[in-house]
Amino acid sequence: MVIVSTRDFRTNQTKYLNLAKAGEYVVLKSRAGNFRIYPENSDEGAIQAPRDLMVELKNALSEVKEAIAGKRVLQSAESLLDEL
Repeated sequence: MVIVSTRDFRTNQTKYLNLAKAGEYVVLKSRAGNFRIYPENSDEGAIQAPRDLMVELKNALSEVKEAIAGKRVLQSAESLLDEL
């Protein structure tokens, strides 16, 4: 693992990005916190937006309320696991 300051990272970005690409753990340490740098391995090269868990929980709660009211039929746990 390589721990690098923000100043050193700015000066030697290519070096640290190549280390991360090669599989080395690179940690950027700054006043704002510590950040791990790693390459994106998606086939399309697009970075996915982070999940908004609050929105997902609210949607799930709405589904449960609809099921209780008889407006929706929920999937069984077995069928949900089969999808994985």
